[in-house]
Amino acid sequence: MKLLAMSTTEMPIFGNTLKLMEFWSYLFVHNWRRYVAMTPYVMINATQYVDIYLSTEPLDFIIRNAYLAVLFTNTIVRGVLLCVHRHRYERFLELIKSYYIQLQNSEDPHIIQLVAETTRLSNSIARINLLMGTCTCIGFVIYPIFGSERVLPYGMYVPGIDKYASPYYEFFFVVQAIMAPMGCCMYIPYTNLVVTFTLFAILMCRVLRHKLQKLQHFHRSKVQQQIIWCIRYHNKLAGVVHAKNSLTTNLYLVEFLCFGAMLCVLLFSLIIAQTVAQTIIVIFYMVMIFANSVVLYYVANELYFQSLYVAIAAYETNWMDYSIETQKTLKFLIMRSQKPLAILVGGVYPMNLKMLQSLLNVIYSFFTLLRRIYG
Repeated sequence: MKLLAMSTTEMPIFGNTLKLMEFWSYLFVHNWRRYVAMTPYVMINATQYVDIYLSTEPLDFIIRNAYLAVLFTNTIVRGVLLCVHRHRYERFLELIKSYYIQLQNSEDPHIIQLVAETTRLSNSIARINLLMGTCTCIGFVIYPIFGSERVLPYGMYVPGIDKYASPYYEFFFVVQAIMAPMGCCMYIPYTNLVVTFTLFAILMCRVLRHKLQKLQHFHRSKVQQQIIWCIRYHNKLAGVVHAKNSLTTNLYLVEFLCFGAMLCVLLFSLIIAQTVAQTIIVIFYMVMIFANSVVLYYVANELYFQSLYVAIAAYETNWMDYSIETQKTLKFLIMRSQKPLAILVGGVYPMNLKMLQSLLNVIYSFFTLLRRIYG
């Protein structure tokens, strides 16, 4: 609990994310709440796939249930990873905390300003993601109301029971309505957590650039010492990115595939939607999934280029006025920082906007094909 108090009070960059993680006992606390959250979702997710396999409902119901089943699977994977690797996440948070406090205690006003800007940005993104998640949960619950037939918020297989007959339908509807916000609390905070990790790495890049741009204000006898400090700080930055990749790279591969599948399903649902209300709700689903993924890819893309800007900042110093030894040290920093620091998908592909654009091109081609067939 001491670790939690230190994390939430001394690292405002995470906002309420860590509090939600602690409440559901994914990080810092180990109690019954995580099982209350995880167990029903695992059970319902299993019945979702059985329901899809045995379903005789119209195609639009099956498509929507498939989308929700994939979304639930993604949510469960996030929760399981947090439970299994909780100690690694906590150690990484401790590392981030130590670097964050160092920057907060800096005597440089510009660095303090950079910390404040990153903190505000991180908290704003977290609030927007929570708002989007809330809207999606509302969409889950009210979508069946606007349908022409009686359906549940998301599909599930109940053997031996007619789930659409009263009072079973009302009971299952209430249970699923209650579970929707619980799923949001599993899905959204994890996104906010990993986005904040990347934003902090970007902050470290900006601090490093600022230090290099200030070299001209130091006496020549101290420039060598400052460059060595920058090299060590770049090693810390590379360590942060490597540690983040070790925690998230395989999950990003799963989410890359899920993101493409879910958008394809939603585009198909948009084509076959029966009412205006259902069309609006499907659009809400799309906006939520797309915005959630765009944030991940945008901050990863920003880190990629900010790490390259470090080499540019080092080259733009007055290196010609330094001693040969200092020039060699600076050259070593330039060589190291010319290799971009990237968030990896599956440990291979760098996560950036170019990769997202390629995926969207494939999805759009799929959408145009479906529109020709079913339009």
